[in-house]
Amino acid sequence: MSRRDWSLVVPLKPLAAAKSRLAPAAGDALRPRLALAFAQDTVAAALACPAVRDVVVVTDDRTAGAALASLGARVVPDSPGAGLNAALAHGAQAVRADRPGAAVAALNADLPALRPGELTRTLAAASAFDRAFLADASGIGTTLLCARPSVELRPAFGGPSRRRHLASGAVEITLVGVDSVRRDVDTGRDLAAALELGVGPRTALHTAGHAGRP
Repeated sequence: MSRRDWSLVVPLKPLAAAKSRLAPAAGDALRPRLALAFAQDTVAAALACPAVRDVVVVTDDRTAGAALASLGARVVPDSPGAGLNAALAHGAQAVRADRPGAAVAALNADLPALRPGELTRTLAAASAFDRAFLADASGIGTTLLCARPSVELRPAFGGPSRRRHLASGAVEITLVGVDSVRRDVDTGRDLAAALELGVGPRTALHTAGHAGRP
């Protein structure tokens, strides 16, 4: 596979319901703004990755959709309305309706420390396999699931998804030095860890003075 071959699918809940586990650390007023900032920094970093052709965001949130479209993402509605994995499958179908042979990857929307270079390395490793995934920092979940051209994505995100993706036949990517691609943010401790890695500008704006806070 050559450069700029990957289409990334990024799912995003309506902001009012997103990142509920952050509420104890961030409060209900800041929480939806953080969810949007995470997604903006994630999408901006993904679009800056030399291996990425385009990013499709699956969301029904108009505010988030407009903000992410302004960065260059294509936004499609979550017409299945049947949860995370249905949204990801829908996004992959939207990509391949235009480019049937596209290589497709599902990427979490809550990777505010994402580095384009680390994503490039991860996608390069994934390209050797029909389906491959990267576990999150805890080793329990998944932050990235990749499918080569003409291979079905078959997402199984949520909870202990690392085990489910392994069971589905996807190959685990075992690179070191790609911490920013693994560092999703669900809790205050996750946010503190992302801040230590160094987050994107939109997340940084909303978390000034919060570094290291659990």
